[in-house]
Amino acid sequence: MASQNEVDDMIKRIQTSKGVQGLIIVDTEGIPIRTSMEHEVTLHYASLISQLIIHAKRVVRELDSSQELEQL
Repeated sequence: MASQNEVDDMIKRIQTSKGVQGLIIVDTEGIPIRTSMEHEVTLHYASLISQLIIHAKRVVRELDSSQELEQL
């Protein structure tokens, strides 16, 4: 497992990448645990991300029931 410093460094690299406008980290239930965006915007995108994950898992299951989509 990565240390807190390693996680912070990764987040900084992502945030400073060209084209990145914000960062949201959600838990497995889609609840935002870290964000660089305004609260309402974070909630909106977290909801969309959760829906995308549900649909992606369903597609993976339908394509090959022996496989499962894993979240990082």
